[in-house]
Amino acid sequence: MRSVKLPRLVPSRPVPPPPAAPGDVLAAAEGLRVHLGGRPVLDGVDVEVRAGEVLALVGPNGAGKSTLLGALAADVPAAEGVVRVHGRPVSDWSAPELALRRAVLPQSASLSFPFAVEEVVRMGRAPWAGGDREDEDEAAVAEAMARTEVTGFAGRPFSALSGGERARVALARVLAQRAPLLLLDEPTAALDLRHQELVLRLCRERARAGDAVVVVLHDLALAAAYADRVALLRSGRIAAGGPPSEVFAEGLLSEVYDQPVEVFPHPRTGALLVVPRREP
Repeated sequence: MRSVKLPRLVPSRPVPPPPAAPGDVLAAAEGLRVHLGGRPVLDGVDVEVRAGEVLALVGPNGAGKSTLLGALAADVPAAEGVVRVHGRPVSDWSAPELALRRAVLPQSASLSFPFAVEEVVRMGRAPWAGGDREDEDEAAVAEAMARTEVTGFAGRPFSALSGGERARVALARVLAQRAPLLLLDEPTAALDLRHQELVLRLCRERARAGDAVVVVLHDLALAAAYADRVALLRSGRIAAGGPPSEVFAEGLLSEVYDQPVEVFPHPRTGALLVVPRREP
């Protein structure tokens, strides 16, 4: 009997998402409940992430900010409710499909092998390997490194960098991925004043270019200056949501943080300033 040679099946490449229009919902949580370690961490959270906006997640330690970010990234499973990315439940997307739609910056970045900085940033291009836009790799990596000011140490081992330098390299990896949804967990925590401003300006620029950006922040003044909307979390629930001018009220913030605060306009720009109330 003559053998029949069957055609080799080649797995299809995931298709990148089409460009989003301003205001399109790129991620959403509906009735989200998350349990970690046997205890509830998020309890009935509803939130939308829209193209063209920076959404800041703020609130005291343990409020559920990082857990909410992880759920939106499909890295933390929901006990109840649903999380959607680009209109579909996250469980309906494969890992390669999600990698073309969202890029995630965790709180800390560590590597077990001595990769050079440029190699780390290039990891952000992995979702595009073998696809039609693979030829953009060099330009995407170079642009991301330049924007985060890490080009000068491209050949240095990642493990030899300071905490702030590592944070910027990790952000460069996220930018090189060129996903339309950016999920950033405390990207300014290890940075000096100059680079805090740099990172938040990059967030604003990505939003103006049509991306949706979610950023976990502890600095309320940064959130007021750069976010289009904020979600104020307390004990696993959203205590308030909306523009910073509406959410950042002295009474509400003082109650949520259990710390008296003052909110007032900057004398030159009018931007909101949020500072602890200190006795003379």
